Amino acid sequence: MPLPWRPRLVHARRLTPARILASARDLAARRLLPPGQRRDAAADIVVVLSGAALSAQLAADSSAILRPHGGATAVALAVPALALAFRRRAPMTVAWITAALAALLLLTELAAPGALLRTGHRHDLSPLVWWPPTLPLAAYATMAFPRDGGRPAWVRALPVAALVPLIGLTGKVIPAEALRRVSEGETDTIDALVFRSLALLIGGALLGMYVAARRGVLQGLTQRAERAERERHLLAVQARAEERTRLAAEMHDVVAHRVTLMVLRAGALRVRAPDEETRAAADELRQDGCHALEELRDVIGLLRRTPEPVPDPVAAPPTAEVRDDPGTPDDQGTRGVPGVAGSPGPLPDLSALVAESAAVGVPVELVERGDPPPSSPAVGRTAYRVVQEALTNARKHAPGAAVQVEVRYRTDGVRVTVRNSAPVDEPDAALAASGSGTGLAGLRERVEMMGGDFAAGPVQDGFRVEASLPAYVRMPAPGPVPGARP
Repeated sequence: MPLPWRPRLVHARRLTPARILASARDLAARRLLPPGQRRDAAADIVVVLSGAALSAQLAADSSAILRPHGGATAVALAVPALALAFRRRAPMTVAWITAALAALLLLTELAAPGALLRTGHRHDLSPLVWWPPTLPLAAYATMAFPRDGGRPAWVRALPVAALVPLIGLTGKVIPAEALRRVSEGETDTIDALVFRSLALLIGGALLGMYVAARRGVLQGLTQRAERAERERHLLAVQARAEERTRLAAEMHDVVAHRVTLMVLRAGALRVRAPDEETRAAADELRQDGCHALEELRDVIGLLRRTPEPVPDPVAAPPTAEVRDDPGTPDDQGTRGVPGVAGSPGPLPDLSALVAESAAVGVPVELVERGDPPPSSPAVGRTAYRVVQEALTNARKHAPGAAVQVEVRYRTDGVRVTVRNSAPVDEPDAALAASGSGTGLAGLRERVEMMGGDFAAGPVQDGFRVEASLPAYVRMPAPGPVPGARP
């Protein structure tokens, strides 16, 4: 375990234009789109560019079968290609636009033959590979992206079904010589054009159905894995709660009863002692036992406590009658509000801890900001333990270092920060190795069980321990622990 006062070394790299541009690109890639959406965006760009290239090749070819009409044909072909950019948001709309292009050619040629198609033996025309150019891309989109209100598959298949007769009838209006006269040789037939178009239409739709089904299976597996992970987490939480209850029962049986018996015997010794010195020692022993019972009751209450999202001190029951004898062990930490480990009161005075450290040569500065709010006794004792453990670690690991204890009081809680500078002398190896090494870990668990935040670690010129605690913590009633022996 590294020494807490050891500072971190930060290596700065020289900034160059190339590194700045690389950092900007990485930041933009992380902030603009997540990895999955970046992949989908790249696929959409490729699909739109492919559809635009197929449409532009057909419109720009001087020997194409379609008449240019001053660029109007190119615009009509570009509309379905550009609509592919919305294939994920409105796939059926994209498919209907492609079907509208096929219907436009069919109806126009039926009404006025030769209005859109070149005919006659005077032209060497390039044959159509399939019609319309965006046919397979639109068929794939309408079946692969079921996002239009969660419609069933047969509804999404309507534009695909409408394209089947449109393609078949389009072959009736294309003159046979328009496809057969290519550089004075027969290279294609109308039946081949219709077959290729229908094959691409059905193939694109089937591929889209497969992709949609595969995506649904993956989503189902992901949801099952997430649900299993949540259940595993809940089972782990339940197991930890049961283990805490068992530990509370063991502490109640083994420790609390013995300490209570010790306090009672010390009280009896105080009454029956023949001399003043023995009575004073017995009274001191009794007070220490009472304090130990208070802290033990806090620990047992934390182990039994079920965390609540938002503590509500207004909903606390009314205070009960306080008995006159403050020294009865059964009353320690349980007076006031029933079901709560102690009534809200002032936070403990930390000046005694600071004085103890100053007495052994550790310069400690105590800074308090704000007005201390009334808090639960468990909160005050936890804040006291945080400062105590931090000062002890500073004395052990950073001899001669200056220590600052800062306490910020808020209306809803308190924040305690203990920070020490780098050590002046070498720490005593035997002293630094003493102890279990779990003090900070125990504090973290105790603070988090009370609904607070805890952080501890090296800083630039020393070590810092910081804890944020709520002012009020609802604790279970101090009755018998479940599973404890009477």
